[in-house]
Amino acid sequence: MRQIKLPHLPSDVEARKSDLLTDLWYKGKEQQIKRDEQEKRVNMKNIVIFGAPGSGKGTQSDLIIEHYGLEHISTGDVLRNEIKKGTELGKTAQSFIDKGNLIPDDLMISILASVYDGFGRGHKGVIFDGFPRTIPQAEALKQMLDERGDRVAAMIELDVPEDELMKRLILRGQQSGRADDNEETIKKRLVVYHQQTQPLIEWYKREGLHHHINGSGTLERIFADIRQVIDNI
Repeated sequence: MRQIKLPHLPSDVEARKSDLLTDLWYKGKEQQIKRDEQEKRVNMKNIVIFGAPGSGKGTQSDLIIEHYGLEHISTGDVLRNEIKKGTELGKTAQSFIDKGNLIPDDLMISILASVYDGFGRGHKGVIFDGFPRTIPQAEALKQMLDERGDRVAAMIELDVPEDELMKRLILRGQQSGRADDNEETIKKRLVVYHQQTQPLIEWYKREGLHHHINGSGTLERIFADIRQVIDNI
């Protein structure tokens, strides 16, 4: 009788060995993904640039973006765009700005999360310019980033004397025609800054993220000091 050679069927031992190798492969992939995410979190340079109105946050943000390729969220620019378009958010924001008051937290957090998510997951980091301005906002920012596996890498404070701030803002108003850059409103904004925003310095010190920069002097010297901070985080 002719014998028919049957195809090789794996034994129970071989099948278990194959399943084990498959499980190990998947576990290895999962661990690699976790390592990649952890490395991304460490290397991502989310930076809060901080200071009173007129301290140079926007100017230094532009230099940081050009040098490091980071994304940028300027709450002032976002709000002015909404005001220009005449949206309901813009109208509400305008009523607070005209009085020299801060925008309500729920509005700002909503805007922030939407813009941040729009950058996707592959960005190198984001400069937060003009946010947070209160301790509750800082806590909300920390929570929002933590939910996405991200974090703030540094808070950079631009420290400028108040008399110099006044001169800068009045000049800016004359050059740009910004209605909120008049002496009366500037004084109100600085009072709000000292009462509600300045306490963030101590909050970020406790977080171990605060870096003080002398914001007076040449742009080149200030930016060199900022680069030294960023290069070492």
